[in-house]
Amino acid sequence: MVEKILEVNPVSINDKNEEKKNVVLLAVENRQPEVYELLVKRKFRKDSVFRAVDNDGNSALHLAAMLSNYQPWHIPGAALQMQWEMKWYKYVKNSMPPHFFTRYNDKKRTPKEIFTEAHSELLKKGGKWLNSTSSSCSVVATLIATVAFATSATVPGSFNENNGKPNLAHQSAFNLFAVSSLIALCFSVTSLVMFLAILTSRHQEDDFHEELPRKLLFGLTALFISIAAMLVSFCAGHFFVLKDELKYAALPVYAVTCLPISFFAIAQFSLYFDLAWATFRKVPQRSYKMAF
Repeated sequence: MVEKILEVNPVSINDKNEEKKNVVLLAVENRQPEVYELLVKRKFRKDSVFRAVDNDGNSALHLAAMLSNYQPWHIPGAALQMQWEMKWYKYVKNSMPPHFFTRYNDKKRTPKEIFTEAHSELLKKGGKWLNSTSSSCSVVATLIATVAFATSATVPGSFNENNGKPNLAHQSAFNLFAVSSLIALCFSVTSLVMFLAILTSRHQEDDFHEELPRKLLFGLTALFISIAAMLVSFCAGHFFVLKDELKYAALPVYAVTCLPISFFAIAQFSLYFDLAWATFRKVPQRSYKMAF
């Protein structure tokens, strides 16, 4: 709609409301990334439009630093919401040269000061949510690392006394057991390190931009892989215990043992998808989900 209006009446880009806010200030204030991107890419004299200020002397960057009551991106978790706010502020800041935005408003406050004050509560909630999630996941990662280490150190069928090689080394199930045990150990330790890095982080504003969400994403990815590898290791190791006539009858049982990781992955897929989407998107995008 905005694009069509500007095509029909290009002069309307200079229109302002009673608060002296033009289309750029309104797009930034109401978190409209599509409209703002359109204005940034559109060919016209940007000086007067992007350097505009409202009645309080707030530039577009001042308005981007404020925590708006209207948040078009419905994303779960205070940490991801903080990341979206930080991405929006950075995007507006980097979209134009620094001299396009006034440094101080009428209250002698900079955009950075406004952002810090307006998002202080959200910053605390985001840090608390990250610590809670990381603490829970680190416990699971520790248990998996312990089991994986014990499993990798225990060789099924023992060793050959003559050459020191495993007695079952010629079987394909043994190779699957050895590889899956190693994968479970490596990825569980990796996820544990990621979660510990989050717990020991300072939780500053800039940390929520990329560093902390990426650590959480990599930690969850490594945790999922380690859980799956541990189940494969268990099934491959248990395969040697059963008698030959029961091996194929046990395959349905192995499939059932994989159901917990499947249910867990399905339950966490929504959070995992939102985390990946928010982490790798440069500009926050509007969500059209219904919020209840």
